[in-house]
Amino acid sequence: QVQLVESGGGLVQAGDSLRLSCAASGSTFSRNAMGWFRQAPGKQREFVAAIGFSGRTLYAESVKGRFTISRDKAKNTVYLQLNSLKPEDTAIYYCAQDRSVYSNPPPLELGEYDSWGQGTQVTVSS
Repeated sequence: QVQLVESGGGLVQAGDSLRLSCAASGSTFSRNAMGWFRQAPGKQREFVAAIGFSGRTLYAESVKGRFTISRDKAKNTVYLQLNSLKPEDTAIYYCAQDRSVYSNPPPLELGEYDSWGQGTQVTVSS
């Protein structure tokens, strides 16, 4: 059973940075794509970024150039660096593991991920 645990969220001001972490256990981490999604109050969960088993990355247009996803296979951890944060980035951020192995490119669709963390809150004040 895959377990994903996010950390690193918090309350920051616009323009600040945060680094989110997602530690995976009990999974085929190195062979699966990993994704970050977010859900703001009253809105649907949306794709933020994904990284494939080969290291290929994809980003939502709204975060391209500001957020960076990376992974450390030795630590079974995926990261999301959030720079130049905006109030509209306020949301609960979730990491997730692709249901398939060796996906290339990594999937964008929420339904392609079958293991989810509990989420970490990011709040950006103006």
